[in-house]
Amino acid sequence: MKGKQIALLIFLGLLFLVSVNTFYSVHETKQAIVLQFGRPVGAPITDAGLKIKVPFIQQVQFLDRRILDLDSPAEEVIASDQKRLVVDSFTRWQISDPLQFYISVRDERIARSRLQAIVSSSLRSVLGGEEFVTVVRDERDELMARISEIVNAQANDLGINIIDVRIKRADLPDANSQAIYRRMQTERQQEAAEFRAKGQEISRGIRAEAEKKVTVLVAEATRDAEIIRGTGDACRNRIFASAYGLDPDFFAFYRSMKSYEESLGSDTTIVLSPDSEFFKFLNDPNAISNDDSNVTKLTKENIELISVIQSNDRLSDKLCPELVKLD
Repeated sequence: MKGKQIALLIFLGLLFLVSVNTFYSVHETKQAIVLQFGRPVGAPITDAGLKIKVPFIQQVQFLDRRILDLDSPAEEVIASDQKRLVVDSFTRWQISDPLQFYISVRDERIARSRLQAIVSSSLRSVLGGEEFVTVVRDERDELMARISEIVNAQANDLGINIIDVRIKRADLPDANSQAIYRRMQTERQQEAAEFRAKGQEISRGIRAEAEKKVTVLVAEATRDAEIIRGTGDACRNRIFASAYGLDPDFFAFYRSMKSYEESLGSDTTIVLSPDSEFFKFLNDPNAISNDDSNVTKLTKENIELISVIQSNDRLSDKLCPELVKLD
């Protein structure tokens, strides 16, 4: 009984081993090549599913069928105008012919190495024939298309299809970049200094024009003030003269009172003769000259002035028409 069980277990083990080496599955992201004694047998298997091979004699080599990327290291390229460029590129590629790929490069590691060399030589060949500005700005898309065509033509022999080759960065080396940045900084500083100088020049012009206008305005205001002041003094003198003409005795009394008010104070000391003309009204408030020459007959103009005073109108309106115009 034990012998039968052992034989059954051995049979099941051999069956399992044969099954494992007979059946294999291909994932949808993979493609397979069946090898017999290290040589490809039949067509590549590109559809997913469960497959069969001869056990122990045939092996399966799986290859990726997705789009792969190759990130190339940055390298220096000399443009046609002898300017150095640091070019950083990447490549998108796919295994288009699994059989040719296996025969040519065997695995992805060797394929990446070969493809890196092809991309590098194509970049140097194409970019080395163009000027710096063309590479950096003007015809970048056209250059990338040319590089992709050259790389694809050489990669076809490896069973590889190039989807795209792109430049991530094309710039000057660090030493050159620093020199250019310093030159740009100097140029910007010069432009700033020019703008600042122009601004100061305009500021001085505006300030000078403002000072000129201020001087003119002050001069005109001073002139007008002097004219108005002179007109007012003339009007005052005219009013005083008219008042004096109306009643010379009262005018003499009023002027004497104003003189006493302005000249006599608590700390004022005046040495005069007691019979001085200055103290005439202090000695006798009714002191009026008896000289007949001082007796003034009222003229028509005096009568008009008296009527103005009686009507509470301003004498300046009558005697100073120029002030009325100023008002």
